[in-house]
Amino acid sequence: MTGQPKRFYVETLGCPKNQVDSEKLIGTMLADGLTATDDASEADVVVVNTCAFIEDARRESIDTILALDEKRAESSRLVVTGCMAERYGDELASALPEVDLVAGFGVPVVPVGRTTIPVSSTPIPTFDLLNLPRPKSSVPWAYVKIAEGCDRSCGFCAIPSFRGPQRSRDVDAILAEVDQLQVTEIVLVAQDLASYGKDRPDELGAGSIVDLVSKVSARVPWTRLLYLYPSDLSDELIDAILATGVPYFDLSLQHVSKPLLRRMRRWGDGERFLQRIADIRRREPGATFRSNFIVGYPGETEADHDQLLDFVSEADLDWCGFFAYSPEEGTYAYDLDGAVAPELVRQRLAELTEMQDAITARRRDLLIGSTIEVLVDQPGVARSRREAPEIDGIVEVPSDLAVGEFHEVLVTSALGPDLMADHVGAGVD
Repeated sequence: MTGQPKRFYVETLGCPKNQVDSEKLIGTMLADGLTATDDASEADVVVVNTCAFIEDARRESIDTILALDEKRAESSRLVVTGCMAERYGDELASALPEVDLVAGFGVPVVPVGRTTIPVSSTPIPTFDLLNLPRPKSSVPWAYVKIAEGCDRSCGFCAIPSFRGPQRSRDVDAILAEVDQLQVTEIVLVAQDLASYGKDRPDELGAGSIVDLVSKVSARVPWTRLLYLYPSDLSDELIDAILATGVPYFDLSLQHVSKPLLRRMRRWGDGERFLQRIADIRRREPGATFRSNFIVGYPGETEADHDQLLDFVSEADLDWCGFFAYSPEEGTYAYDLDGAVAPELVRQRLAELTEMQDAITARRRDLLIGSTIEVLVDQPGVARSRREAPEIDGIVEVPSDLAVGEFHEVLVTSALGPDLMADHVGAGVD
């Protein structure tokens, strides 16, 4: 590549938090005079924002890097950033000679030559992605990251080792980002959302998430929260969520067996979780619930699995994900005894997934014949308050409904997680 780069392409893998990081990187490259392209073969700089949460995510990251290396122009530069770059910087640079730059968090991603950055031992950068500007959203919704890092020590999770301790953003900076995105729905995200402010006791303090949610909700019609640790789901936070008009609760439960949760270094048990869910439903019968569970954590017995099956049946959650335990080097669980055989993990995953799919489908069927308010994300594709963007099902609507606006529609049918709806007054087929 001769001269300064002119065009860039970004591929984002992993969670919504990574999407926020990518959008901030895009904002800086646009500010530097580069132009975005959706064709990697036409880009001068090709950026892969990687995920390293579990083995499957790392494999997908490597496959994506190699595929883009095949597609990109010979004169371009291939940059790897994100969690995998931060966690395995030196190793990644040595193993992938195709890559021109391995850039950890806070390292500018526009390279001037073949360079590798040894990121694994570097301190938390002062050039923090949290503080970068961000372009206006191209869709009616946007994720906003309110903190980086995590202070918890869950036995299965390596995130604190490469994302660092929790660092909560200033309220004014968050609200300024909300304003500049110019969207109809804001989705607040963080590694530990409800702990926002705990790391800054003099300025913010525990419980600051409640005030923040209220302030964001005053600026946009819909405010949604993702990833709530159950012990921090206070009555005040529940009230604040209900007051937004989006009664959507994404609870990070991970399991329900008390002994296994203690081996996971986590709080709670199935009975407490059920009580909290029932309490929320008493306040708001139309509340929507999502959670995720790890299957096959070291020491998970058949009795533990049966407890989880019973919980899934009784909790009647709208949305639920199940993931096989992935041993992560450097975590507490990495050397734990009681490994669960892979075939048994697959059987347990299949059993749980089949049960939850039926629950989700039944709960969606209950909406047939009802009138709901939806936000149209793109022609023919909308969501109600029950569906988080890119994660849950969708509502198929007539293609002539205006994008970025709210509409009242009549649910006419359901297919698994997705609903089909028509103009109010069109009638049910």
